[in-house]
Amino acid sequence: MLHEYREEISQLKQTNVHFAKIFDKHNELDQKAKDADEGRLHLTQVELEQIKKEKLLLKDEALKLILDYKKSQS
Repeated sequence: MLHEYREEISQLKQTNVHFAKIFDKHNELDQKAKDADEGRLHLTQVELEQIKKEKLLLKDEALKLILDYKKSQS
């Protein structure tokens, strides 16, 4: 997620508990979606769509925190 911000993500994961939780939850949901897509986890289409929507919301929130962090560093 957001690979172009690796340095900022690393800093935020160490200093911002909320960001770390968002990041970890996104990764957890990403793995569930991959497992479902590859047949290792059985989810309904509705459940899979909900996971994907939640991932997008978490990504948006993480990006906002990253951009706010970058702004505060300049």
